[in-house]
Amino acid sequence: MSLERCIIAFGGFMVLLSVVLTVTVSPYFVWLTVFVGANLFQSAFTGFCPAAIVMKKMGIKTAAEIALSK
Repeated sequence: MSLERCIIAFGGFMVLLSVVLTVTVSPYFVWLTVFVGANLFQSAFTGFCPAAIVMKKMGIKTAAEIALSK
């Protein structure tokens, strides 16, 4: 799985997790949803994504790197 797809999957997981936590634990977990949404929004314009940096250090390759290695 490429880095780009991992970021999309991670973002979706975090939104779903925050919704479940908001419903079951505390309504204040809605702020996690707001944080994830804001991060995705700013990432679309700036290209800066902290999760991508962490995943890159974990060894996940971008789609371009995967294509070059084939």
